[in-house]
Amino acid sequence: EMASSFFSDFGLIWYLEELNKKEFKKFKEHFKQETLKLELKQISWTKVKKSSREDLANLLIQQYEAQQAWNLTLRIFHRLGRQDLCDKVQRERTGDCHHLLFLVDGFCACPSQGQNVLWENIVLFLFQINLRVQSLDYTVFISKSKLRTCIQARNSRQCFSVFLFSHLSLIKEKEKSKSITDFFECFGENVRPEELKYMHLLFAAKETGQRSHTTVLQGAQGVGKTTFLMKLVLGWAEGSLFQDKFLYVFYFCCRELRQVKETSLADLMSRNWPYPSPAPITEIVTHPEKLLFIIDSFEELKCDLSEPESDLCGDWMKQQPVRALLSGLLRKKMLPEASLLVAVTPVCPAELQARLVCPELITLSGFSEGEIELYFRSLFPSRNRAAEAFRSVRENAQIYSLCHAPRICWVIGTCMKQAVEKGRELAPICRCLTSLYASSILNLFTDKDASCPSPQSRVRLRGLCSLAVEGMWTDVFEFHDEDLRRNGIADLDVPALLDTNIFLKCTESSYTFAHRSIQEFCAAMFYLLRRDHPNPAVRSRETLLAAHLKKVKKARWIHWGSFLFGFLNEKEQEKVDKFFGFQPSQEIRQQFHQILKNLEECEGLRGQTDFLALFYCLFEMEDAVFVKEAVNFLQDINFSINNELDLEVCAYCLKYCSGLRRLSFSVPKVIEEDGRGCRRPWLTTGCVVDMKQHFSESMSFLFDHRSSCNVVHWHHIFCVFITNEHLKELEIINTDFCQSSLEILCNQLRFPTCHLEKLQLNCVSFSGGSSVFFEVLSHSPDLKYLNLRNVNLSCDDMKILCKVLSSSMCNIEQLVFFCCCLACVICMDLLHAVLSKKSLCSLDLSTSSLYNKGLKVLCAALRHPDCCLQSLGLANCSFTAAGCQDLASVLTSNQKLTSLQIGLNKIGDVGVKVLCDALTHPNCHLEILGLKDCGLTSACCRDLYSALTNSRTLRVLDLTLNTLDHRGVAVLCEALKYTACPLWFLGLPKTRVDEETQMLLTAVEERNPHLTVHREPGL
Repeated sequence: EMASSFFSDFGLIWYLEELNKKEFKKFKEHFKQETLKLELKQISWTKVKKSSREDLANLLIQQYEAQQAWNLTLRIFHRLGRQDLCDKVQRERTGDCHHLLFLVDGFCACPSQGQNVLWENIVLFLFQINLRVQSLDYTVFISKSKLRTCIQARNSRQCFSVFLFSHLSLIKEKEKSKSITDFFECFGENVRPEELKYMHLLFAAKETGQRSHTTVLQGAQGVGKTTFLMKLVLGWAEGSLFQDKFLYVFYFCCRELRQVKETSLADLMSRNWPYPSPAPITEIVTHPEKLLFIIDSFEELKCDLSEPESDLCGDWMKQQPVRALLSGLLRKKMLPEASLLVAVTPVCPAELQARLVCPELITLSGFSEGEIELYFRSLFPSRNRAAEAFRSVRENAQIYSLCHAPRICWVIGTCMKQAVEKGRELAPICRCLTSLYASSILNLFTDKDASCPSPQSRVRLRGLCSLAVEGMWTDVFEFHDEDLRRNGIADLDVPALLDTNIFLKCTESSYTFAHRSIQEFCAAMFYLLRRDHPNPAVRSRETLLAAHLKKVKKARWIHWGSFLFGFLNEKEQEKVDKFFGFQPSQEIRQQFHQILKNLEECEGLRGQTDFLALFYCLFEMEDAVFVKEAVNFLQDINFSINNELDLEVCAYCLKYCSGLRRLSFSVPKVIEEDGRGCRRPWLTTGCVVDMKQHFSESMSFLFDHRSSCNVVHWHHIFCVFITNEHLKELEIINTDFCQSSLEILCNQLRFPTCHLEKLQLNCVSFSGGSSVFFEVLSHSPDLKYLNLRNVNLSCDDMKILCKVLSSSMCNIEQLVFFCCCLACVICMDLLHAVLSKKSLCSLDLSTSSLYNKGLKVLCAALRHPDCCLQSLGLANCSFTAAGCQDLASVLTSNQKLTSLQIGLNKIGDVGVKVLCDALTHPNCHLEILGLKDCGLTSACCRDLYSALTNSRTLRVLDLTLNTLDHRGVAVLCEALKYTACPLWFLGLPKTRVDEETQMLLTAVEERNPHLTVHREPGL
């Protein structure tokens, strides 16, 4: 009885899907004849003619009784000669339906309350199917690109409602492992216990007893974020998840919401309410703490949540723009007690986190390595062939990284299988991403036994490329019928494009590419077709390349530029030329070479260049001659290494940078729990990582000494120090060196041909031990400038470094320890180094905990006759006015000292008075004095007046961020009127004084053309 009821409601769609295009057209013609013959109620022929399989099935169910609809369908099947379908219907009517899966598509009507148990069982049936059981004839595919079907479950109970959107497509599995979805096992299963275990932790209370009400689900496009959300909601609907937390769960897809201009939260909550009666919104929101709002594809709205707090609205009944509405919801202005689960690509997590209230960030990684390997095994009858295919993919980090996205895993796996069937070698196909995509996609548009594509296939692919490039430039990734027609895709071509499975149907009238990278590939191929685009928004190759290589570019441009360069490889260009019948051309290569040359020649462009993006483009091309010519003129390069692939790409390109003068790179540290939340990596496809595992473990491969591959890459990067005689500056930011990577760096720095002059380390740590690094500095006689910023130096580190500074081989002239956690006791170690090093002329100890005691020790060294320091930085070193007496003694005894920066120390007016007295001393030759934010008032201006009128050397005085009124500034202006006053730069908060004072300062500047009064002197 259950099977019969279910069959009556949904089975028609399944059977109509069994008809091919020609049979379905004939079905409609017979439909018209049979309804007349049986004297059934007539349905408009226009509706029937235009209807899809789903539409026609719905028309049959709506217009006729179930038995009538099936009798009519069976008569037509018999006329079509499809006795196999008639027999299958008969078998399943008798109860043998274990092979049957039904297509659920579109928004389903809510079942009556008497059918709730049946409906819930159906949902469980759909999700509990084990796709690896070979006896099944059909598999189910859950598409993550568009959630369209609304499955209502558990609506029979008061106060419970769920909207579960899933797009279930039925695909016949004629042969083992032939279906494109037979590896989506984890997406077809019900929520498993281990998944529920971690889902429970999403909104669990922390040790403090508090729980985060906002969770950000981050993952690359296609890794399964939507599927994860589906499973989560299904787990709740089944009663195994969040039963005590949420009475209502609402799902909003931002891809759909961006089509809505204005709405209210109440309308959004009501629009898919499953009952005929209006949704009891007022009743629902009376317990906001029991609500969960799931917001999928948030990046589609391009909403940065930057509205001022005062502009946010908390009225859930008010009509407002969708972006404003979601801003109010996400920033807790509206229903602040509700819980939020936001799914987003890595495009905007940082800015999103910054504006949310205590968010928790979870990263989804897609298929695990084991699952990818398992899928490849299912493709090939030979285990050796399967291992070879997987190994070929695994050895290319870029291709392998995309395999975590299920749809791309299918594209890559299918391509490998086709190559094996045709007797081709796998290694050349996996040479690069462009090669693999070109082999796969061009093959999809060529008949199996044909030597070349048909003219119609070429037209279809041209149209697809035209559609893709228009979407990339206009930021559109879901297309409608009119978009297809405008780009030369006829209605009759659509079924053939859908058969390729790289172009998918979202709704009845909208389409999308199976993955963003496929659209990028087709968009890049458009520029090889030698034709103009009718849409003026589509720009030239030159404009595309310049835009792609900018640091600020469209967030969704990930592989586009790389594909463009990939096509410059002769082998890939030959594939495209052969497919479309073109003659090879060198024009594009010449254009690109000139564009890259312009990057270095134009200083403005150079500062905006994303060198990592450039390196990826050149890496994709794999043409050593072109790459060498392209990067030879680069002199200043900076990039950030975020993963193993970045490391490999940068290493490949840097070895060709023979003209490099300055190199700056970083390997960002993992963001740990900082009070705003923590990062947790999850794998969505069944291999869920232990949430206690720290995120840093997922990045540890970067410096793992067991990874010989990474050692080679680091060797290539650091080899530029010995192979490039022009390289003088190195800056390393936000990096943690392990023993192996540190040893490679030190070995290159020791090399006699390394002539590094400036070395800057910012937020760098040495897991492998810092002593090796500091000791190597004694073998760098060319090094003149060492800048350590935010480097945690222990007493042992400082002892080693001071010993190095005392070495005769060390010729450092400028030394910076900014925010290095130096304690006052360390100054004792610095004492000998400062005195013994004649070359050292500049020392910056800013943001060190010296206090007055440490300052006294340091000043004792500075007063020594052998001290050669000319510049001293002591900003934010925690000393007070009492320490100024020691500084004053240095100013009056050390005639070499010309620059002193002591901002951010609260010395006050009392401390400044002591310093001003020293400035008037004839032995004081100070030229620059920084007193930024020292707690000064107008009371000290008389002392400053004395210093300005008596000092013959003071050129720069910084008083910004101090509280000076008109009276105090007027005293300073009197001093500035003296013709003998040497000052030429005064840092003063000009905009923080009244209008009268500003006029006074302006008059002084006009009278003294050599004087500049500036708000932020940058000292």
